[in-house]
Amino acid sequence: MILLLAAVSATGAQEMSNDPGLHQSHEGDRYRAEEFSLDIFGSLSLGKQEIENISGNVIEEDSELGIGVGANYFFTRNIGLGADAYSDNSTGSFIDSASANLILRLPLGEGGFAPYAYGGGGRQFDMAEVWFGQVGAGIEYRFTTNFGAFLDARWVIPEEVDYYGVARLGVRFAF
Repeated sequence: MILLLAAVSATGAQEMSNDPGLHQSHEGDRYRAEEFSLDIFGSLSLGKQEIENISGNVIEEDSELGIGVGANYFFTRNIGLGADAYSDNSTGSFIDSASANLILRLPLGEGGFAPYAYGGGGRQFDMAEVWFGQVGAGIEYRFTTNFGAFLDARWVIPEEVDYYGVARLGVRFAF
């Protein structure tokens, strides 16, 4: 019996363990460790006044639409870093805002859905040049291992000016 246990141990029986922390494969899973992804998104920005008095008319008349790009790297299946930049007008800086975030995602089984939360900070270049902190949450759906769509929203807290919100809707290409 001892020889059998030693032989099994020497051949890598840890892969047969029920412990999810040991090299367990997530075969068929659309979310991976050591994953790099690129984002292309549209954004919708609302200021403090608009958020406090939200309505269909406020969104239609007082919001700023924009476009942006981002990149993410997940060290593990659940923990990663992301960076993004976007512009929501053509009168000021080419890039209105750039930020970096720690991302925590929780893929739900093998169905493709993964809610996530993130927090970080960055720099705003348009209207007022200020540093900011931010927190947000969203959901991603992966159609395949390499392609998905996401929707998220963030609360941005700049220094010296009022907070604002940004929602993003986009596509994600994972490698």
